[in-house]
Amino acid sequence: MVIRKRSNKREGSRFRYSAWDGTQVGFEYDAQDLFKELTDDLLYHGDLNAAMRRLMQQGFEDRDGNRMQGLRDMLDQLRERREEMLDQFDLGGIYDEINETLDDVVSEERDAIEDHVGDAADSGDERASEIAGASSVDKNLQLDMLPPDLAGKVRGLQSYEFVSSEAREQFEELIDRLKKEVAQSQFDQMAGAMGEMQPEDLSPMKDMMSELNQMIEQRSNGEEPDFEGFMERHGDFFPENPESLDELLEIMAERMAAMQAMMNSMTPEQRQQLQELSAELMDDMDLQWQTQQLAQHLQEAFPDMNWDQSYEFGGSEQVNMPEATDLMQQLGDLDALQQMLQNASNPSSLAEVDPERVQELLGAESAESIQRLSEMARMLEENGLAENTEGRLELTPRALRAIGQNALGDLFDKLMDDKVGSHRINRIGIGHERAYETKPYEFGDNFNLNIEQTVRNAISRAGQGTPVRLTPDDFEIERTEMTTRASTVLMLDLSLSMPMRDNFLPAKKVTMALHSLISSQYPRDYLGLVGFAESAFEFKPQQLPEVSWDYAYGTNMQHGFMIARRLLARQSGTKQIIMITDGEPTAHIGPNGQPYFNYPPVPETIEATLKEVARATKEDVRINIFMLDPNNYLRQFVEKMTQMNGGRAFFTSPDNLGDYVLVDFLEHRRRLSSTGRF
Repeated sequence: MVIRKRSNKREGSRFRYSAWDGTQVGFEYDAQDLFKELTDDLLYHGDLNAAMRRLMQQGFEDRDGNRMQGLRDMLDQLRERREEMLDQFDLGGIYDEINETLDDVVSEERDAIEDHVGDAADSGDERASEIAGASSVDKNLQLDMLPPDLAGKVRGLQSYEFVSSEAREQFEELIDRLKKEVAQSQFDQMAGAMGEMQPEDLSPMKDMMSELNQMIEQRSNGEEPDFEGFMERHGDFFPENPESLDELLEIMAERMAAMQAMMNSMTPEQRQQLQELSAELMDDMDLQWQTQQLAQHLQEAFPDMNWDQSYEFGGSEQVNMPEATDLMQQLGDLDALQQMLQNASNPSSLAEVDPERVQELLGAESAESIQRLSEMARMLEENGLAENTEGRLELTPRALRAIGQNALGDLFDKLMDDKVGSHRINRIGIGHERAYETKPYEFGDNFNLNIEQTVRNAISRAGQGTPVRLTPDDFEIERTEMTTRASTVLMLDLSLSMPMRDNFLPAKKVTMALHSLISSQYPRDYLGLVGFAESAFEFKPQQLPEVSWDYAYGTNMQHGFMIARRLLARQSGTKQIIMITDGEPTAHIGPNGQPYFNYPPVPETIEATLKEVARATKEDVRINIFMLDPNNYLRQFVEKMTQMNGGRAFFTSPDNLGDYVLVDFLEHRRRLSSTGRF
């Protein structure tokens, strides 16, 4: 349902607006800010669409600390606004004003009757006085016999012959107004068109409804209704200026649903009074039939329009019928907006909401937030961070790099005081990478001759001409940089204990950060990725955002080491395994090739795991372990591993895991650059 702009709003709204004076601070963010807000959720769940839904729900702050409301905030506002209205108003006022006016009419008529009797007595004409007295008794008796209900009073006074011209005019004005109000209560915003017709002549409305019913029947029969012709004849009834029959029918359904909600919200006595009053005033049977037909058609076409909606009013501020109609329309809009916000699964679904109407209902801040939330997907697509694939947003390679950079930035923000240094070294020597610089040959240098510069030196020394004669002083060799290569496999624990102990997000963030660091600063290095739970598997960097924990129990380090060794066997340079875990080995691959789990760990699992550690040691692969839950059993096992392998163990926590991993990696990377060994 589209929340459209309404007109003719009830006075006394609680909303207050002010002109822009330059002091108000708007919410400012770009695609990079938005994506940074999504990073942790993407790391944890790996689903961009789910991450966007959660961000829509909770909102976020911009770089200046200004907060953009989330859908939860708006839903809370909607509920508060609805409760305020229900606690403020009383629908009984619909009848109180009418009753008071009718009482005034009757009182005015009785005064006129009394004056007539007095005038006759003062005239001295006994016959006239006698007739006036008899008439007075009859008139007062008719007034006394008026039914207590509104419809009965109206019906009785319509057939009553007034003595007072003022009372008669007052009653006729009331009837005229009530006819308009009853008609408008059915169709809400027809005030403009209704104002142009006489109250006793509702034929234009009847004609409009008859044609509308015909168009609905034509469509159901597979025919194409003349919508444009209908709007030319009856467009004054629809200030919203609908562009299609579907939009027009939705408008009518909203109006009639609001009226039905008002009826549902009344007490049985109030409901009966209004029905009887409407039937008495709208005495055109054809109009009543057309109204009933239209209501039936609309309920069939829009079954989800909340035709059974009712509200429990508990306030003391009474409203008349126009105010009640507008009140129900506002409540209906609040409900429609609430339903839309609750069902919003992606930013594009919010584009259907009219920001002006949201501003009227919830204020300018909510309207701006709705508009900004609806633009999120477009911003990500325009900046190459997401692409729409069959209605779903998917991460792009650029987004993957951005996630890693954001994770790396978060971790390095904590390390700014450490001054961990850079990768480049000043040592000059023989290597396999050209530096595109030359130097004069010195005894002992590798004779990697640069022919072009050598000839230039000879010509510069001896002048132009042929043949060019070279001397040892002309020799110019290429300068090379000492380069090193490291091969690393990071083993990430994906067992169920990781999220249960709040260890998964920090561990995955470190993984993303390490990948970003290596790919950007050390592009010649290799980084392999292995996830392990009950069993282990290799995954590619582009799969990192989607990798999540396994709902199975088990920590199969043995299988993880097996795959890590296999990956490193195909690589050159110094080799290491970095393992991040929070549990001892509780699973291994059995003789049948299937994972075997047992807690507490059994000797078979320990033995199988240590065999893989021994194989890694033999292959000169160092294993560095970062433990997030250093219980005594795990400490003992890790100490055994480090004794066998010579690697290092770090007993850390989720808060400083990144510090340990990145600092250790960089320290060892500098050592490798200097010595050629970890």
